[in-house]
This record gives sequence, structure tokens and C-alpha cells, in this order.
Amino acid sequence: MSSPALSVLDLVPVRTGQTSAQAVAASLALAQRADELGYHRYWFAEHHNMPAVASTAPPVLVAAAVGRTTRIRVGSGGVMLPNHAPLIVAEQFAALEAIAPGRIDLGIGRAPGSDPVITQLLRRTGTASDVERFPEHVRDILSLVSSDGATVRFTSGDTYAVHATPAATEVPEVWLLGSSDYSAQLAAALGLPYVFANHFSGEGLERALDLYRTQFQPSETLTAPRTFLTANVVAAPTAAEAEGRMLPQARMMARLRGGRPLTALETVEQAASAEASDALAAPLLDALRRRWFVGTGAEVRAALATFAAAHGVDEVMISPVAGAYDAEPLDSADGRTQTLELLAP
Repeated sequence: MSSPALSVLDLVPVRTGQTSAQAVAASLALAQRADELGYHRYWFAEHHNMPAVASTAPPVLVAAAVGRTTRIRVGSGGVMLPNHAPLIVAEQFAALEAIAPGRIDLGIGRAPGSDPVITQLLRRTGTASDVERFPEHVRDILSLVSSDGATVRFTSGDTYAVHATPAATEVPEVWLLGSSDYSAQLAAALGLPYVFANHFSGEGLERALDLYRTQFQPSETLTAPRTFLTANVVAAPTAAEAEGRMLPQARMMARLRGGRPLTALETVEQAASAEASDALAAPLLDALRRRWFVGTGAEVRAALATFAAAHGVDEVMISPVAGAYDAEPLDSADGRTQTLELLAP
């Protein structure tokens, strides 16, 4: 069984005692290591107002990461389009494409990436606040980043040309992200590559892929369906260490699903001590073990190959969710780096 190409999804996790500067430094070092190890692409997610997540501004993080890397594709996984005006997104990623030609991915999502209060703050201005116009806004971005640009037509019959950047010779690769039938069907209708957010929810995976593949309409840029999957992953020298490094993220998931107050990620020791008394993650652990990929490097590599083959994909984007020990430096991500090194292509 051949191994799939591997990519990385980064939420820029923030652990107890860590500043945002240290968390970002750790993620940029991880992007550099992924580049050295031969990973295919490195994407930053968009989330807001979460104590354990510092990936609030993907374009900023992408710009920093391309300056630290030389080969790997870098992009968003994704920009939550309802939070932003399409022209701003198009301009940001057109500029990134000019900085790193041929290396920029623009992954677009429809979810807000936060709670209702933050969502309202993000959507106070602009037309992007209308989620129902999401397909239109995706089409707008595709036109704006193209060399031809977009055309605004007025009721008077006059037209006005708009370009995300002048004299574009290359464009970012646009992907549609999602975990629902809706996103799969829209990607198929628009002839766009599609990513199912399996790391977020594995529910509906088979149906979404089937809808995308059977309903796909060829476009100028894509003649056949193109897709890959995401997965939460922890790899370590021993299965016991992998289980320990999994626990902080598992407890964070338990807080999120249970509507409990969110905190910075616990360290491995903090999570183990807390779990012994409150068993916060215990009800979830078995379910997560079935969907996450946790174990030694050899075990996880084999499981990812089986997963990719079962769903007919040749690429898997791993979200390395390994927690940190108390003694590990705050400006590095030793557990996540170890995961990438053990799974390196």
C-alpha cells in the first residue's frame, strides 16, 4: 500500500503559561521543519477569541511562514469567508502569491470560526455578513484573483474593472473546505478542489466525498475531482507517550463539546493530573481514538495509508495535536515536531 502525500494543518495552539508570541514562534519553527522534511503544504486555520488557539489571521501567518520556508506550499485552512469582504481576501492572497509565486493556497470556508458574539463583531460592516451569498462571494474571489479580474456592472450599463493585484501572472490555488453536504456540492458545481474537514468531524465523510465526486463539473482550472482529507494525529516513540500527548487536546475537545469555559491547553502533566480527578475527557477518549491517529510513527503511518486508500485520496493533511510536557520550551513545539519527524515522507 503506497503512502499518501502528507501536509500540515496548524491552529497555532497556545498552552498554559505560553504567550501568543511564543505560540506563533513555535508554529513558524514547525512550518520551517515541515518544509525541511518534505511535507507538501502547510495551512493555517482561522479561529477567534479562543484561549488555546492563536490562528486568528491566516494571511499574516502565511506571510510569515513563506519567509521562513523555501519549497512547501503555504495557505489558509481556511479563511472563513463570511467574516471578510471578498475583495480584501482576494487582495491579500494575490499579494501573497506575488511574494511566493506558485506556493500559495487559498482555502475558503463558510463557517464563522467563533461564537455568535465574535461573529457579530466581525460582520458589523460589509456585505460578506450574508452567509447565503457565500457562493457568489466565492465566484467573486475567483474572478478577482484572475489575470482578467472582475467587472462591476452598473444599472446605467457602465462597467468598472477590478483586479486584486495589477498584472497578475500566477494566482493562488483556491480550495473549498467544509464538513457538510453543502460545501461538497458547491465545490462540485464550481469545479473547485475540495477538502473534507475530517479533523473537526468525521460525520458524513463518505457521503460528502460521494456527492463531490459524482456531481463534479469540470472547470477551466480543474478537469476532474481533486480532494484530500484532514486528520488529528499524535505520533511518538512509544504508544504510551502518544496517549499522554493526546490528552490535553482531548480535554479541550471535551470542554468545547460540553459548553464549558475554554482555557489554554494544559500540559501533559496538568492534563493527566486533572483527568485523574475530574475525568473530563474519559467519555470521549474511545471515540477520539477511533477517529484520531495516535501511536508510534510506524503505527500512525500505516493507519494513515489505510485511511487514504479507503477513501481514494492521495494526500492527507495532518493536524499535529500532540501536547507539551512542563519542561519543554515555551517557544517550541517539541511534541508536534516529533510527530512530523516520525511521519516524514
